[in-house]
Amino acid sequence: MKELVEVIAKSLVEHPDEVVVTETENEKTILVELRVAPSDMGKVIGKQGRIAKAIRSVVKAASSKEEKKVVVEILQ
Repeated sequence: MKELVEVIAKSLVEHPDEVVVTETENEKTILVELRVAPSDMGKVIGKQGRIAKAIRSVVKAASSKEEKKVVVEILQ
């Protein structure tokens, strides 16, 4: 999941070198944290959160084979 989020985020932002994705896993969930440059936050979130929602939908579809819930958080 980490690689998927990283590829999507780097294609959206102006500063792809500042994209940092961390993945934390416990027994029931996988937490994926996405950090981008402050100037790129709007590009990752989108109008009314549409792009962020789309990223979460793609990750959810990709993780459907796993039995764990995947949570994507976008942090500054």
